[in-house]
Amino acid sequence: MLSFALSYEGRSMSEAHIFVIEDEESFVDALEVGLAREGFTVSVARDGFEALEKFDEVNPDLVLLDVMLPRVTGIEVCRQLRQKSTIPIIMVTAKSSEIDTVVGLEVGADDYVAKPYRIRELVARIRAALRRNAGDITGEVPRPTATSVVVGDIELNEAEHTVTVRGESVAMPLKEFDVLRLLMMNVGQVMTRELLIDRVWGSDYYGDTKTLDVHVKRVRAKIESDPANPSKIVTVRGLGYKFERPAT
Repeated sequence: MLSFALSYEGRSMSEAHIFVIEDEESFVDALEVGLAREGFTVSVARDGFEALEKFDEVNPDLVLLDVMLPRVTGIEVCRQLRQKSTIPIIMVTAKSSEIDTVVGLEVGADDYVAKPYRIRELVARIRAALRRNAGDITGEVPRPTATSVVVGDIELNEAEHTVTVRGESVAMPLKEFDVLRLLMMNVGQVMTRELLIDRVWGSDYYGDTKTLDVHVKRVRAKIESDPANPSKIVTVRGLGYKFERPAT
């Protein structure tokens, strides 16, 4: 077993507290055994209502959240948790449920895994998410020396973690901020999907490019005059994205 010395809120990475929100007993049993074997502390909620009631008491380092839950859906649980916490949330979806994956990412999930999954892959994703959230350098975009980047009518302030669009302040979570920053710092250049994922999510990210695409969609909704027909962040088919130079 790999050993992680990185500290995470007073605990070592391997001792992180995982909140499993899952109603299928076979998965609950397997996760309790498998995650405990890897050194994690595990708490369980078996429906969405229970999860929301117990969240503050559990105070987890990461949430593993099934989409299909009784009483309150996983999508709604994710939405409500995101209103008060920035801890990593990994959604668990049915293998064929593309819409659940996209909606889960849009309401704030950091990653997703499809059932049936292998515990080794799941543990790798959990550790990667914890490292990124703890600020490990392998999962962070290198910080620019300048405190702000201005392109056209958009100003991104690194020191204050703010984005201003046409004079108006726009709230932007960390991953959206990092995607926008990387594109603005390389204005006029095509950034491949692989490079963006590597620089924003880390080289150990196991997911696919859908996560990036959803984050770009959310950024466009906040900075574009017409998000359906973007003129700032454009798609370069087959390659990735580019932040267009403003017309002079």
